[in-house]
Amino acid sequence: MRINHAAVFVEDLERAKKFYKKYFGAIENDKYHNPKTGLETYFLSFEGDVRLEIMKRPDMKENEKHLIQLGFAHLAFSAGSKEKVDELTNRLKADGYTVLSGPRTTGDGYYESCILDPENNQIEIVE
Repeated sequence: MRINHAAVFVEDLERAKKFYKKYFGAIENDKYHNPKTGLETYFLSFEGDVRLEIMKRPDMKENEKHLIQLGFAHLAFSAGSKEKVDELTNRLKADGYTVLSGPRTTGDGYYESCILDPENNQIEIVE
């Protein structure tokens, strides 16, 4: 058994799509829209047959986000090398995104940084 995809509700569907395309090489499918529920989604595909579904509905409830809370904690993208982690982290920082930590080697041996996406979801960039 393998995970088929992960999904996240977002406030701004187009902004989220552009972010994942620009920084992580996502390729989107055609937008799906259910006129009955108002649901709009894109499936974003990444290298290695990995997919993320970004979704928006008019009846979404806004929750206060905390960096440490129950539920999913973060998405992690493998950049392929320490140099690429550094490069992407610096690019995101220069473009105004929040860098929460790193780049650094963690206690469990990962070389990573952690940033916030436009929806304040934590994204790890690992070696």
